[in-house]
Amino acid sequence: MGVKMTALKAAFPHTLPVMTGYIFLGIAFGILLGSKGYSLGWAILMSTVIYAGAVQFVAIGLLTTDFNPLYALIISLVVNARHLFYGISLLGRLNGTGRKKPYMAFGLTDETFSILCATEPPAGVDRSWFMFFITLLDHGYWIVGSVLGAIVGSMIEFNTKGIDFVMTALFVVIFIEQWKTQKYHGPAIIGVGASLLCLLIFGASNFIIPAMLVIVSVLMLGKKTLERGMAK
Repeated sequence: MGVKMTALKAAFPHTLPVMTGYIFLGIAFGILLGSKGYSLGWAILMSTVIYAGAVQFVAIGLLTTDFNPLYALIISLVVNARHLFYGISLLGRLNGTGRKKPYMAFGLTDETFSILCATEPPAGVDRSWFMFFITLLDHGYWIVGSVLGAIVGSMIEFNTKGIDFVMTALFVVIFIEQWKTQKYHGPAIIGVGASLLCLLIFGASNFIIPAMLVIVSVLMLGKKTLERGMAK
């Protein structure tokens, strides 16, 4: 068996939980995108090129309102700002991946990051191909889900009200799970506190970008204090 196939077979079982989540989330995205009048081709293009769940749901709203390029750029950067920290922490593990490194950096999501950090390839399996196929499989699941959603949305007409809440629900579940598993809640409290404060100051329509900027700034300024708290 070739090096690539061995790595693919070793990587696949680790991505099964992501497959379940991504396909259903992708379906929700595809249905919602289709309900706004965008065809299957748009679902494939966005999920292949953008590949960022939260930003793709936000993009649907941006596409259906008066387009503001600067606002779109800022909100995309802020929503995905956490990936900067993901990338920095994975620099060491990505060394030696060669030409696969650019794609693996592009395909880094919350779930892929978790797998790459927590999983080691079995003995005899090439590390770089193992990590590459984890990234590729997760990407593929998201595309498949989006395609299925776009197809279902084009064939069946139904009320899509509430589907755009799926990403919010996902992040609430992730937040609760991490709160339960972590002893130190400093970063979570900062996130919730900054969001509530900006909500009161800027209102429901304009608080997201200021809140994300405040959260990132506070986390960076208080990095040493937070690290000491997490180390206890």
